[in-house]
Amino acid sequence: MKFILAKKLEMSQVFLPNGTVIPVTLVQAGPCVVTQVKTEEKDGYQAVQVGFLNAKRLPQPLAGHLKDLPKAKILQEFRLDGSIELKRGDVIDATTFAPGDQIEVSGTSKGKGFQGVVKRHHFHGHPSTHGHKDQLRMPGSIGAGGVQRVFKGRRMAGRMGGETVTVKNLNVVEVRDGGILAIKGAVPGARNAILSIQTS
Repeated sequence: MKFILAKKLEMSQVFLPNGTVIPVTLVQAGPCVVTQVKTEEKDGYQAVQVGFLNAKRLPQPLAGHLKDLPKAKILQEFRLDGSIELKRGDVIDATTFAPGDQIEVSGTSKGKGFQGVVKRHHFHGHPSTHGHKDQLRMPGSIGAGGVQRVFKGRRMAGRMGGETVTVKNLNVVEVRDGGILAIKGAVPGARNAILSIQTS
């Protein structure tokens, strides 16, 4: 399994030799340093923890954890099934991936603040006439009056976005110099968002 942490840069497009245009998202993938290798015997599961981006200063516990390694601003674990060939201090960069690799990308979606039911849950709203003044985008009834509470999961207005989203079945189109990956399609998050990329 291939994996890396990345920073989202911008949307762009790639022209294939036959003239086809492919929309891509450019991401700065790595370099990531392996900060810890977890094993079944010691930790109860297999995983590799990697660090990404340089920090100016670290809290003391983290500084001790990253002793003799670059100061990493972001740490993240990737769970593995097979044998782990990496060791502490190894560096993972964009050349791990190749054009055509199928990947899944996880990130935090754009936060959209407090939104109503039309935008948040795609309610179609009320008719704009026949006694529906000021009701056009209202949620309407939220259930029978016999149960004196609101059931969990009821679709209502509230905060939208800012959640962890995973997009699967994306493809690497190009691996460019400087550790930049061109990924077909859109990935979650705003510009400069941190993404985790792994082969599906």
